[in-house]
Amino acid sequence: MKKTDTNNRIFLVEDDLSFGSVLKAYLEIHKYEIEWVKDGKDAINTFENGEFDICILDVMLPHIDGFQLAENIKRLRPEIPFIFLTAKTLKADEIKGYQLGADDYIKKPFDSEILLYKLQAILYRNTETKPEKDPSSFQIGQFLLKPAFRELVSLQSNSIQKLSPKETELLQMLIESKDSVLLRDEALRKIWGDDNYFTKRSMDVYITKLRKYLKEDPSIEILNIHGSGFRLIYRS
Repeated sequence: MKKTDTNNRIFLVEDDLSFGSVLKAYLEIHKYEIEWVKDGKDAINTFENGEFDICILDVMLPHIDGFQLAENIKRLRPEIPFIFLTAKTLKADEIKGYQLGADDYIKKPFDSEILLYKLQAILYRNTETKPEKDPSSFQIGQFLLKPAFRELVSLQSNSIQKLSPKETELLQMLIESKDSVLLRDEALRKIWGDDNYFTKRSMDVYITKLRKYLKEDPSIEILNIHGSGFRLIYRS
């Protein structure tokens, strides 16, 4: 089996400690980065605070089952692909999984090599269907944003911070709106496709991340504009 060339991040929710540890180790051997959560009740907070390329969800989880978890994840990131990996074999459960938008429904036990091929196919398809980014670069203070490569380059230290797709779009919108207010609702509709409670919480997490990335340059600040949105300022 050919290993993946990039470190795609997988959000794995599996309560079976033995199976989960084996699966995590196997996927890491094949160059995936794994965030493993063992309980449905902890999953949403972990998901909100991370950036993932695909989810693998068990269905039978304590506290919150995989179906409900998938619904919550889809509210936060409607575009993210996910796979149900479960011992539930009833046709009704499989149908429900696909109705929730699953890219695949894999029944245990399964061939681990087949899982790798399915992951590659889904991730490749998801990448191929994304619109091309604006190749322009944007400079703010000592940073250079390269949207096409999803990179934030520090011109002072020559370090590169890799950004997620949403981080890139949000920072580009802030830079393009520099010294004026980026309306929260406008950014939510453009980047998240919705402006509900879950997406608003998700956006706040991303703003916190961007502030962390930009803190190397004290002349840059992202301000909260109460009731409206955010404003990026640069004190030259």
